[in-house]
Amino acid sequence: MTRATRVRIPVRKRLLVRLLSASVLIAVCSVAATAWLAVATTTRALREEQGQALADDMDILARLSGYAATHPDWAGVQRMVRDLSARTGRRIALTGADRTLLADSAPHGTSLPPRAAAAVDPLRTDTYTERGAQLSGTDPRVVGPYRLTDLERRKLDAVAHARQRCFSRYGVETTITRTPSGRPVLTDADGGATTGYVPEECADGQLDTPTSTEQKALNALQAHAGPCLVREGLEPDIPLYFGPGIPGVNGRDATPAPAYVKVRDAKTGRAAQSCLEEARRAQLDPYVAPVAELFLGGGDSGAAPRWDMSPANKTKVFGAAGLVLAVTVAVSAVVAARLVRPLRALTEAAQQPPDRHARVPVTTRDETGILAEAFNDLAERRERLEAQRKALVSDVAHELRSPLTNIRGWLEVTRDGLVEPDAELLGALHEEALVLQRVIDDLRDLAAADAGALLLRREPVPADELLAQVAAAHRVAADGAGVSLRTGTDGALWLDADPVRLRQALGNLVTNAVRHTPPHGTVTLTARGEGAQVVLAVADTGTGIAEADLPHVFERFWRAEKSRSRRTGGSGLGLSIVRQLTTAHGGTAEVASTPGAGSVFTLRLPAAPPPADA
Repeated sequence: MTRATRVRIPVRKRLLVRLLSASVLIAVCSVAATAWLAVATTTRALREEQGQALADDMDILARLSGYAATHPDWAGVQRMVRDLSARTGRRIALTGADRTLLADSAPHGTSLPPRAAAAVDPLRTDTYTERGAQLSGTDPRVVGPYRLTDLERRKLDAVAHARQRCFSRYGVETTITRTPSGRPVLTDADGGATTGYVPEECADGQLDTPTSTEQKALNALQAHAGPCLVREGLEPDIPLYFGPGIPGVNGRDATPAPAYVKVRDAKTGRAAQSCLEEARRAQLDPYVAPVAELFLGGGDSGAAPRWDMSPANKTKVFGAAGLVLAVTVAVSAVVAARLVRPLRALTEAAQQPPDRHARVPVTTRDETGILAEAFNDLAERRERLEAQRKALVSDVAHELRSPLTNIRGWLEVTRDGLVEPDAELLGALHEEALVLQRVIDDLRDLAAADAGALLLRREPVPADELLAQVAAAHRVAADGAGVSLRTGTDGALWLDADPVRLRQALGNLVTNAVRHTPPHGTVTLTARGEGAQVVLAVADTGTGIAEADLPHVFERFWRAEKSRSRRTGGSGLGLSIVRQLTTAHGGTAEVASTPGAGSVFTLRLPAAPPPADA
């Protein structure tokens, strides 16, 4: 390489300088951003911590309310209190209305906070329907006598699935959700109850009809509310039902409510609603834990303090920033030097003349080492491809030279009058022209396959008929060579393939097998299923192929015996065409051989289902 070909890189554009500059810039930005974030977010972090503590308090209240809604007492709540305390870092204590301790996450004897944070009463506080809020009402997880039996759940599930399919037929997509009592409810895409539009076919009323368990509870509720309803001037036997406007039909709870009749005024209606609510609380009271007081500790704090940077802190920050910059520059310089060294070697090797196929030493196992290995592999492949190109040009020239020389020679002697152009001479010239045409056609097929332009006219192809057609086409040649040609198929197998191209591939394999099988030998075509593939095999009892030659059998113009001519050994393109046609069909071509015992060529192709009219 001359000096004129060397390129001098300006200092500002060198990789080492650019890497150092980028590292310093990153370090400066990192230090500045860290200092700014530390000052700007400290107060916000403290405030967010207080907000998180408030959210944790609401979650604690909701979890304990849920426990009270599903248990008749507080006997087993200690474990939940400890788990909640470990997760939130808060001290949690529960006491009865008389301050009798029910559960406490703090050690025994620890005094309680001065006042309770909230009262846990699922009959008068709903912390479940809307997280983060304490709604006035009954926690929907309190189901008490309304809990369905297993048999009732299964029956309602079947009804819910039937209604869901009915809605789907009318283009209404629904989801089945389960309420705390076990009742399935259909909800629309927005999570609301599917009561806005009910097709007539789907309105059978079965899903909304109370079960025997629910009806029994509703009757008891009606008995509880009767005296109060009488005092308000209403009939005590107003029927109760699960209506579309009742909270909980959207899946959050299954609260029963009265089917209100016309009342004299809104005041009377509100009084009737109040009677039913009080009766329901009285009905559910035996199923919930007694009212408890919730005490929380460790979460109280005053106003969030503001963190100000003192001169001493500023000195520490700037000192640490300077140290970070110095270390960054030193480390970057060492790393950049190690990175640039193999890159320079790669550059020098790449600038060598192409015919030298220079290699570079691999000294590391990092990205640059992998790049060096890839460069060496590329150089090796380029050298091998160059050798193959030269061999291909030589082989093509040789294959075309022989028939052209024969044709030219016979034409010249015929022109000079030395030989009469009789039928035998014309037949010989025609045979040479056919040989030339076969070589050109094979090269054209390979070129089309390499360019991805090989056209396949796919259709359902039965494997047994394919093998029978190939065997029939080569039966005469096999009989003439004294070779027995057999076929065998394992079951009814189908392929989605181009039958002409597959016959061409199998024909090349059969021709090759017959050529290399001595008289009284056998060539067998078989097809079998193997998972999602159809395996086509051509086996012979010929001379076989040496193990060292197996990797080369599918290469172009390759012959195991270099002395064989195109008349005795073919053009050397048949097996290459087999592999290309198999690959175009999405399959693979393989060969296995034992010298003196024969060879087996295997084509693995994707299987296809039989056609409907098969």
